Amino acid sequence: MGLGKNEAGSSSSRLDPAPLLPHHGSAEGGGGLSSQPKTFANVFIAVVGAGVLGLPYTFSRTGWAAGSILLLTVALLTFHCMMLLVACRRRLADEHHPKALASFGDLGAAVFGAPGRHAVDAMLVLSQASFCVGYLIFISNTMAHLYPAAFAPSPNVLLSPKALFLYAMLPFQLGLNSIRTLTLLAPLSIFADVVDLGAMGVVVGQDVSVWLAARPPVAAFGAPRRAPLRDKKRFGATLGLSMAFIAAMYGVFGAMGYVAFGDATRDIITTNLGGGWLSAAVQLGLCVNLFFTMPVMMNPVYEVAERLLRGKRYCWWLRWALVAAVGLAAMLVPNFTDFLALVGSSVCVLLGFVLPATFHLKVFGAEMGWLRVLSDALLVVLGLVLAVFGTYSSLVQIFHSSSA
Repeated sequence: MGLGKNEAGSSSSRLDPAPLLPHHGSAEGGGGLSSQPKTFANVFIAVVGAGVLGLPYTFSRTGWAAGSILLLTVALLTFHCMMLLVACRRRLADEHHPKALASFGDLGAAVFGAPGRHAVDAMLVLSQASFCVGYLIFISNTMAHLYPAAFAPSPNVLLSPKALFLYAMLPFQLGLNSIRTLTLLAPLSIFADVVDLGAMGVVVGQDVSVWLAARPPVAAFGAPRRAPLRDKKRFGATLGLSMAFIAAMYGVFGAMGYVAFGDATRDIITTNLGGGWLSAAVQLGLCVNLFFTMPVMMNPVYEVAERLLRGKRYCWWLRWALVAAVGLAAMLVPNFTDFLALVGSSVCVLLGFVLPATFHLKVFGAEMGWLRVLSDALLVVLGLVLAVFGTYSSLVQIFHSSSA
């Protein structure tokens, strides 16, 4: 398919010849080989993010039982689709040089040619940029909540306290996003997970305290709120264990947040914790985390934009324009969780469910039995239905929040 070294970096979701697994036969007898704990840690870092802070709000709209069932279902489907991609990658590695399939975009090109690469790149750009919009919404809303007296309220969305905090961040973000290489920012990925785990621990502890003091009514189903590896064979087991652990952690976090606060659960659970120093420290730590994570998350967007518009040449003004566009979008979107729901139900559903099943059908369709073909086809249909319905529901909720 004409895949060369220079095209390997077109997308950010890197796929090693054996994803998250050691390269057998390396020098020093495998000194740099991945272990099962490292694989677990890599999956954890890739999956856990600030979006977990919106889970209690989601549980408050679905009910704790329905939310837990949905969370488990999504975790199982996600694990299955990840394994479909791994299977495709390993099969195609026999036909292409392994380094030619170094990214999700490369895999799309190997399966469907240029249209496959363009589809993957477009969705990756939309998802990564949207995550950064969510980061800025979280930071600005949190700062406005912690320091309400810093700026006077304004009916103009471009002059609101949230917008003014975004303006204050803009010069620093422009500087950070101008860095050609992100090597110096790499250690912050570890800091990000430490802060996330610390925040989740503090929040769950506070949830238990609040629940013991006053137990608000909660629902199991329905919305009480108004609608609006050294061994490649063990990779699947390690990945499954990682997803199971994360799903259980998310379920406990989301359910406890809802059980503690009931209908009063806010879209960012940390804003339910009150004005104590511990709550403020957790929220400020998360803001610092996301502030420095944004340049890393925007890097795939820059790779694609500079490849398409500047012939892979570094372009500072293009990066600044993209940062400004992301900041403007953050000003116009009112709700952190509803926006993440829109991103998840549209682009992420296509990337996570529809494309893996479609790739698997294309690569293995001729040799699969009808049950496996039906399984992949049903997954594609389910993903498309969820994308359409979820996108519509999320847009309705966002417009409802804007007019409220």
